[in-house]
Amino acid sequence: MATDEITKTEPEKSLTVGLRSHGGRNASGRITVRHRGGGHKRGYRIIDFKRDKFNIPAKVTAIEYDPNRSCRIALLQYADGEKRYILQPLGLRVGDTVESGDSVPIGTGNSLPLRNIPVGSMVHNIELRQGSGGQLARSAGSSAQIIAKEDRFAQLKLPSGEIRLALLDCRATIGQLGNIEHGSIKLGSAGSKRRLGIRPTVRGVAMNPVDHPMGGGRGKSKGRNLPRSPWGQLSKGLKTRKKKKSDILILKRRKYKGV
Repeated sequence: MATDEITKTEPEKSLTVGLRSHGGRNASGRITVRHRGGGHKRGYRIIDFKRDKFNIPAKVTAIEYDPNRSCRIALLQYADGEKRYILQPLGLRVGDTVESGDSVPIGTGNSLPLRNIPVGSMVHNIELRQGSGGQLARSAGSSAQIIAKEDRFAQLKLPSGEIRLALLDCRATIGQLGNIEHGSIKLGSAGSKRRLGIRPTVRGVAMNPVDHPMGGGRGKSKGRNLPRSPWGQLSKGLKTRKKKKSDILILKRRKYKGV
């Protein structure tokens, strides 16, 4: 894991809160996400996704590791003394100045409404509703491209290939997020996986028929069965996305990725 850009190892205490591990369980105590549990203790860093401190320049004082996300975070100190964390865009370094507003310069790390960002620009931390805070393109190496503006909407091409509309009044941050090599990192040991809170996964074909639809058989066999979950639900190719009101804002679905 590349750590060259990290300049501070201890988080800002005033921007950190405790985070309890839930082991993949919901409020009823039932497991809703399998193979979760354990892992190293984490403190949650409070990230400024809204970027609502307008027209006050902020200086980058540190680049830090965040155990709760794949990208790095940058610690800002505003001219009035307040400190906040933001997601670190590629190229943002200690000593740089960033700003949020309606008419700030088009520069890496600056936050503006989509109506004031030129077509073709790469952006991240994009709002879906005005004032709700960024929700799209927040992981390491992510960015979306503004490909057009029409009427009240901007057309965004997301990292998945999906093209969707967002209101021009929604805010976004200029640039691509850093730590772009995150996807090519090999953990290298079972212990690394466990420290991330990921527990072992047993293959269905290695189980008995009573435990899994793909279990049993003489030798290595899945019993003429398509890949399924332990409860019989198809695990490859089955569409699980539910209809949402915001689906009308999707112009083109994400790319089909063959297996």
